Amino acid sequence: IGLFFGTAQFLSFPSGGKILKLVILFGPQAVGKMTVGQELAKQTGFKLFHNHMTIDLVSNFFDYGTVEGKRLVSLFRQEIFEAVAESDLPGLIFTYVWAFDMREDWAYIESLYQLFRTHGAEVYFVELSAEYAVRFERNKTPNRLANKPTKRDLVRSEAIFCAVEKKYRLNSMDGEVPYPNYLRIDNTTLAPEAAAAMISDHFAL
Repeated sequence: IGLFFGTAQFLSFPSGGKILKLVILFGPQAVGKMTVGQELAKQTGFKLFHNHMTIDLVSNFFDYGTVEGKRLVSLFRQEIFEAVAESDLPGLIFTYVWAFDMREDWAYIESLYQLFRTHGAEVYFVELSAEYAVRFERNKTPNRLANKPTKRDLVRSEAIFCAVEKKYRLNSMDGEVPYPNYLRIDNTTLAPEAAAAMISDHFAL
């Protein structure tokens, strides 16, 4: 796939000498990325940027499935990422559904990695996995519906859930993620607080 990793001569550190930390929290639909991210934010003081913050904003005007909807989501995310990368924030947690059989998703992750590494940030990759039946039930939990308005139409949400599951591979194979600072957690039976603590402890966040 031709991934390129940042090198030290290209790094520019923010003023004050603080090293920003980016946690990319990825995994399939309803695996618990946002909920684990919420707990990790509490434990670390990092800001949480879950993927539906932009999707649900744009959906007030354009469906995310449209060309304009995707363009606007991408634009808002990029502006936020660039502002955070140049800031003195201690850290950011970003949640993402990474389709491993889509070259576009690999390219997106690489561009995000390069953006933050160029600004001297440390980047951590955390992959969540859970059994299908558990995720299907999590798709309609109160916390998810409260924070993701476009998921509240359960008939439509469940139809999308099933369609995406059939179309894409949303968890990696062993050794497939090429980046350093990588951790995979099966949170089928793990409480969000415990998963967040595992992440924080593993990377000393």
